[in-house]
Amino acid sequence: MASVNKVILVGNLGRDPEMRYLPSGEAVANLAIATTDKYKDKSGQLVEATEWHRVSFFGRTAEVCGQYLKKGSQVYVEGSIRTRKYTDKEGIEKYATEIRGDRMQMLGSKGGGMAEMDDGGFNQAPPRSQPRSNAGTNAPAAAQRPASSGFDDMDDDIPF
Repeated sequence: MASVNKVILVGNLGRDPEMRYLPSGEAVANLAIATTDKYKDKSGQLVEATEWHRVSFFGRTAEVCGQYLKKGSQVYVEGSIRTRKYTDKEGIEKYATEIRGDRMQMLGSKGGGMAEMDDGGFNQAPPRSQPRSNAGTNAPAAAQRPASSGFDDMDDDIPF
């Protein structure tokens, strides 16, 4: 039977990304991301439970993390859970469980837009609050749109 190892997080950085480079020259960015769950307990008091997640990105995505993210930045992350074994300074074997990030999207940027980074490259998306327009082009709007299945034409506020 097939299995799935997929993690999706939306949270805030607890500190600036820690950058380092492998002997091959590949960039590595280590992030500490906090996610907070809010709920009311039995007595009706609002309770906040914060989880901290260690996320590592490699290559171009890591470079973008180091360049654009800082403490407090809100990010969307996709990746997989990895557990690695290492030996500490006293010679004791330990295990660390962390997330190996595959995709990162910056949320809440100053310009109101969202930028996305995955293994395929860096893309700047237009802000959600501004409709995409064909202003400044002479071609008719219908000629610029590819044929769609009907689902692509839906412009709702679904967050995913």
